[in-house]
Amino acid sequence: MDQTAPQDEEQADLLSTLEVIEAQPLGTRAGAYAGLHDALARRLESGPTGMTAHS
Repeated sequence: MDQTAPQDEEQADLLSTLEVIEAQPLGTRAGAYAGLHDALARRLESGPTGMTAHS
């Protein structure tokens, strides 16, 4: 039974996505990175609010 933490799976998914982007021709990477940026920004915006920043 695999007991990988969800955060570990998300990190592995992100690394996999980055590997796929890096394998693309240089001309298409910018669009792929922009799409990844948009997806991560949406995820951050939909997260919980009211948390305090750590210094």
